[in-house]
Amino acid sequence: MKETRICVIGLGYVGLPVARLFSTRYPTIGFDVNRQRTAGLMAGHDSTLEVADELLQEAIAKHGFRCTSDLDDIRDCNFYVVAVPTPVDANNNPDLTPLCEASATVGKVIGKGDVVVYESTVYPGVTEDECVPVIEEFSGLKYNVDFFAGYSPERINPGDKLHTVERIRKVTSGSTPETGRYIDEVYGSVITAGTHLAPSIRVAEAAKVIENSQRDINIAFVNELSKIFNKMGIDTADVLEAAGTKWNFLHFRPGLVGGHCIGVDPYYLAQCAQRHGYNPEIILAGRRMNDSMGEYVASETIKLMLKKGIQVIGSEILILGITFKEDCPDVRNTKVVDIYRALKEYNLNVTVYDPWADPTVVEREYGIHIVSEPPARKFDACIAAVAHKRFANLDVLSLLNERHVVFDVKCTLSRSIVDGRL
Repeated sequence: MKETRICVIGLGYVGLPVARLFSTRYPTIGFDVNRQRTAGLMAGHDSTLEVADELLQEAIAKHGFRCTSDLDDIRDCNFYVVAVPTPVDANNNPDLTPLCEASATVGKVIGKGDVVVYESTVYPGVTEDECVPVIEEFSGLKYNVDFFAGYSPERINPGDKLHTVERIRKVTSGSTPETGRYIDEVYGSVITAGTHLAPSIRVAEAAKVIENSQRDINIAFVNELSKIFNKMGIDTADVLEAAGTKWNFLHFRPGLVGGHCIGVDPYYLAQCAQRHGYNPEIILAGRRMNDSMGEYVASETIKLMLKKGIQVIGSEILILGITFKEDCPDVRNTKVVDIYRALKEYNLNVTVYDPWADPTVVEREYGIHIVSEPPARKFDACIAAVAHKRFANLDVLSLLNERHVVFDVKCTLSRSIVDGRL
């Protein structure tokens, strides 16, 4: 059997950790169209902070791992892994453009007997109905005759240094039984948590898309509970703590649901269902609830200000955090932006402080100027939107005027200083 030589296409939050891990056992090349990204990685630093510099540098120096933007560098590989983003467009329709472009890249270099595995989140059927035909077109090769495919959904949790890629059980699949076993063996050789070989690519695709849809629906439920209990004057956290004493109670907390997975994947499943003539009611209802939370936080903050007699128009508001989750620089699909935009409609002056986010990226993506250090001036209200650990020692009251409002989205601040929370 020929030596497995791996190429991972797409070196973001998913692709780079997978490539680094593969490099500990196989000759591995990382490919990305962003030359600035590949140059930075070869200099030994990952700007997403998913792979520690010492691990990346060890992979380069000890295991021969390298990153490139040149197609000629990956022609000798025979096991291609596609790990590019699968976003939605402005109308929440799946955008397969990055996936098709990556498939074209594979088609230009893939050879007879080679295997391509997709890790990007998709709805059932995308790998074989959308991606494989692109590879066939650009390669001139025939699927399951000249080349083979598989699907192994990513299970990366950005910012989580405990549940790293090798410690999370991996689902695998292949276009033929032999291919499935081969792909499972390759992943199983580096994933210490083990693997699960699904019976088909479509089953593996479906398994991935329901993982985050399930979480989305459960969070939507507690978000709705938060709105209900707030009207009743009951603290939602107290209710969840009490209910959580039952052995089979599911522990979910209310909050903003953004990012590139939970806030996106349900739309992929919903569109797939609609294509098959079924209108998914619960999935889309959950999405509507969760997408409403940013505006809800803003309106509740305004109500609290009015109750305290604080002038709303022209007031100074501080938002703590803009990334989609704590201790992570990722701002993709962050719902903190919804809070910001809702507040701006009231003609407020809004300052966003986030020590993790890249100000240049936030400015480019959302047109919002942020600061990386605690502001010197005083504010009329503070919204704690992201629970970065660096905020734990922040003296929030020192940033506020004597008459002020504090709204705690993540329920991490002391109750004694909080006026409202989810």
